[in-house]
Amino acid sequence: MHVKDLLSLKGKVIVVTGGSGLYGKCLVEGLAEADGTVITTSRNLASAEKTASEFGSKGLQVHPMVLDQGFTDSVENFRKELWERFGRLDAFVNNAVSRPMKGYRAPIAAFEESMRVNATGMVDLLREMTDLIIKTGGGSVINISSMMGMKGPDLSNYEGTDMGDLPPDYFFHNAGLINLTRYMAKMHAGKNIRFNCISPGGLFNHQPQAFLDNYCRKVPLRRMANPDDIKGLAVLLASDAGAYINGENILMDGGLNA
Repeated sequence: MHVKDLLSLKGKVIVVTGGSGLYGKCLVEGLAEADGTVITTSRNLASAEKTASEFGSKGLQVHPMVLDQGFTDSVENFRKELWERFGRLDAFVNNAVSRPMKGYRAPIAAFEESMRVNATGMVDLLREMTDLIIKTGGGSVINISSMMGMKGPDLSNYEGTDMGDLPPDYFFHNAGLINLTRYMAKMHAGKNIRFNCISPGGLFNHQPQAFLDNYCRKVPLRRMANPDDIKGLAVLLASDAGAYINGENILMDGGLNA
């Protein structure tokens, strides 16, 4: 098969949770640019509609749907509506995350809330989307973790800023998601479904200059990620070009942790 055909997502239905977030919008755009039919989700339908409208104006096939993975009823309703409207699911990008903890000393109830959404709710949704992909005949799951799921924080990056009070749930969740990817790949062996994980480094978002200076001097490419950097990797893993990549965690950090 020609490599352009291998990378094409034409005819494939893809769900991206948290598609209005920083990395979420990059993922939605890249997958739609590869001719995928992309469903972007949010707890707030208006947010998903705004994202879909933005990309729709560029001629991309992006559809908004409401989903709150913290509630089983919402997950179930989403699964039913998705199947009724599209009749298939070829790829699932597990990107949504809630961040109720604001620092190390945040109330323990905030950690509990984070686990309700980012652990319990996420696994609930992951299982449902996995079942739909298998029902379709196979496909790809892409979990979005973070390099912070692979290492402890480098607090020197925050010198000269008021940043640096990092919440523990973020590290707990992202590390667990990396190994959950491997677990799912083994548990669903023989079902024509692949599970992979992307662990990005920091995405430029107009952070304080002191942080940018501290961070970028450690990166061999001397910059943070930009919105295009994750697109090709997501398309590779969602498409037939990545058909023999399974159970992997891919670190995308410009060489920071080389």
